[in-house]
Amino acid sequence: MPREQGRKVVASNRKARHDYAILDTYEAGMVLTGTEVKSLRAGRAAMTDAFGHEDNGEIFLHALHIPEYTQGTWTNHEPRRVRKLLLHRDEIRKIQGKLHDDGTTLVPLQVYFENGYAKVEIALARGKKSYDKRQDLATRDAQKEINRAMGRRSKGMA
Repeated sequence: MPREQGRKVVASNRKARHDYAILDTYEAGMVLTGTEVKSLRAGRAAMTDAFGHEDNGEIFLHALHIPEYTQGTWTNHEPRRVRKLLLHRDEIRKIQGKLHDDGTTLVPLQVYFENGYAKVEIALARGKKSYDKRQDLATRDAQKEINRAMGRRSKGMA
């Protein structure tokens, strides 16, 4: 059977981009069991409270919810278990160095399949203050208005 080509997004964490200022992103593989992969291929995952953590030179993903596989038997997995992330050693060192800065955390942004392999996009992020969030909303609304005006102008309406 031929391997899948391209990228298929399973779950994305849109709230993370609203709550955090993204400093740097990394692509990591995940250590998964068979039923977890089958559940992900069915498009079932939730990233609401997920976060990354460094422990003894390894990066782990906590609180990523992958529901049990419906056709699974006693070999089914635990939905919110801790999953090890697969990164290069130099990437882990960079992440370790930046995680020790004040206010920096590791947040997953997307879970997807890349050429048949389950991957997660993680980001080093710093929490936004409420006024930063309001500023981002204001600039986004202003950009929407500009795009609308440009669209009306190109159609000759105003």
